[in-house]
Amino acid sequence: MAAQTPEVTVRDNTESLCYDALIGDEVVGTIVYEHSGPRMVFMHTIVDPEFRGQGIGTTLVKRALDDVRARGMTLTNYCGFVSGFIAAHPDYADLVDAEHPGHPHGR
Repeated sequence: MAAQTPEVTVRDNTESLCYDALIGDEVVGTIVYEHSGPRMVFMHTIVDPEFRGQGIGTTLVKRALDDVRARGMTLTNYCGFVSGFIAAHPDYADLVDAEHPGHPHGR
């Protein structure tokens, strides 16, 4: 039987330049980003080891990319996990900045 994905809230923590995944009040995952003009630059994604394999990283990436789209920004990506998500969900590929796509590192 597959593990159930816990209820995850995603917030943009503008003070620390991270999208945080929370279960209750506990931060269990993070996407570290930077701003570069009209682009968001995703550096890496981290999910606490005890919460991996539960869909938290996928939820975090989806909601962060949805936020990038809602803001009318493009994405420069250096994160292998985000790259894998976009490859599996090509409807997000249009967010990647053609002139500055980034160079994702492996996971």
